Amino acid sequence: MIPLPILGPIFSIIGTVIDRVIPDKAAAERAKLEFAAVSQAQEFQLVLKQIETNLEEAKSPNWFVAGWRPAVGWTCAFGLAYVAVIEPLARFFASVVFGYEGEFPVIDTTLTMQVLLGLLGLAGMRSFEKFKEVEGSH
Repeated sequence: MIPLPILGPIFSIIGTVIDRVIPDKAAAERAKLEFAAVSQAQEFQLVLKQIETNLEEAKSPNWFVAGWRPAVGWTCAFGLAYVAVIEPLARFFASVVFGYEGEFPVIDTTLTMQVLLGLLGLAGMRSFEKFKEVEGSH
């Protein structure tokens, strides 16, 4: 199966080839639509296989298999907690109580926040699906 990010350029190239091979505009458009339908069906099958894989991973009693998503979430949550709560409180406490003037470790949260916001977005979509009672959300 072809990775999804490269499908756009492939569709463009195939559309150009179809236009050159099939001179009749209507026939060329039908061929493009058929190609798009087949491609969408393949993409849909790929998404279904990923969903099946996700379900099997979630059922696994093995923590290494089923626990990687929560581990990523907790890692991101700890990074955010450190940057937003722990470090400012520790800095305040250290300077007020001990007169500490030094620096505290700085965590670059660029990547962590991207992952965390993505996870929160997916969780929000899932909650919305459950609220709307979309099939398969039970």
